[in-house]
Amino acid sequence: MTDLVTGADGIRRCAWAGTDAEYQRYHDEEWGTALHGDRRLFEKMSLEGFQAGLAWITILRKRPRFREVFHDFDPAVVAAFGPDDVERLMQDAGIIRNRAKIEAVIGNAGLVERMADGELDALMWSFAPVAHTPPRTFAEVPAVTDESTALSTELRRRGFRFVGPTTMYALMQSAGMVDDHVAGCWRAEV
Repeated sequence: MTDLVTGADGIRRCAWAGTDAEYQRYHDEEWGTALHGDRRLFEKMSLEGFQAGLAWITILRKRPRFREVFHDFDPAVVAAFGPDDVERLMQDAGIIRNRAKIEAVIGNAGLVERMADGELDALMWSFAPVAHTPPRTFAEVPAVTDESTALSTELRRRGFRFVGPTTMYALMQSAGMVDDHVAGCWRAEV
């Protein structure tokens, strides 16, 4: 795989954005952009957990339905979901129908709901590396870092599920805690 792709619009992007318009929009507007707020980070954590073992584009395409069925990832609402809600979600072809992941989101919502306002945001961002060297090539992009491992360990200690080190590094990339746009990508130059 090459490190960059030039879109029909003439813009050079990280190659993973490919030619899919939604992927390119996500790359250009979201991935690597600082994301704050307990609710938005809870959504990101939940979607990254659903992504485990799948392509991100699958989650991205299903994100509107995820937001709908999980009430825009309002932790208070999701934490109140019960067995009937799990069964309803298991029948919804618009999301990823994985019982363990659905139950993890509900359990994680309860943990977020019990945190002080801003606590999840502060906790997650406290693991952002102080210094991060943007990669020159995809070969330099790690799947796991000491920081993502530490974040995963702390979240697991608190009872969160589907928050492994690789998943947490993907969250750190997408939430802008690290900038992994490769050299030559227009976003790396911003």
